[in-house]
Amino acid sequence: MNTIAVRELGRRDYSSVYDEMRAFTAARTPETRDELWRVEHPPVFTQGQAGKPEHLLNPGDIPVVQSNRGGQVTYHGPGQVVIYVLVDIARRGYGIRSLVTRLEDAMIATLASYGITAAARTDAPGVYVSGVFDDGLGPRPGSRKIGSLGLRISRGCSYHGLSLNVAMDLAPFSRINPCGLLDMRMTQVADLGGPADCSCVETDLIAALRTKL
Repeated sequence: MNTIAVRELGRRDYSSVYDEMRAFTAARTPETRDELWRVEHPPVFTQGQAGKPEHLLNPGDIPVVQSNRGGQVTYHGPGQVVIYVLVDIARRGYGIRSLVTRLEDAMIATLASYGITAAARTDAPGVYVSGVFDDGLGPRPGSRKIGSLGLRISRGCSYHGLSLNVAMDLAPFSRINPCGLLDMRMTQVADLGGPADCSCVETDLIAALRTKL
């Protein structure tokens, strides 16, 4: 089986990387090596292929880009680890549901290494943290989302991928219903006692992805 290469893209505009993912996938052959693309985006809302406009509450001056991934609207910005997963899942012998689970498990394992307990949900892809949170009305138990994912499969190959909130401005998430979830609040690694260094989290998450994929 081909090994997975890691490509470091730095901070890049979402639309240009989106175009490159599609081109890479369209040009793949059975011998093309699988890749993980690590990137940080300037502030942007991305809307999934079947995204509903009512989940865009107040985008303001942050651009909204339509994409062909699954899922609803999400936000990307500095302080968030974004990894695009360009993998030939047909060659690896598993399907889309298995890929989703593997990506969620990699995020969960990475968070666990920081002492953060997270879990997936059967009704909404991504990774969630349960606990007691204070939204200004006093501490209350609840659930918050920390990791998101959206994928596209073309000719048995995946692109798009996952995002994990590390140490970012979470305020833009209040301008949308994240991933179409009403009243869903977001959280991040640094606020839960984990590292605030995206490079550290990136390294750990890529190691987990290589194990799970």
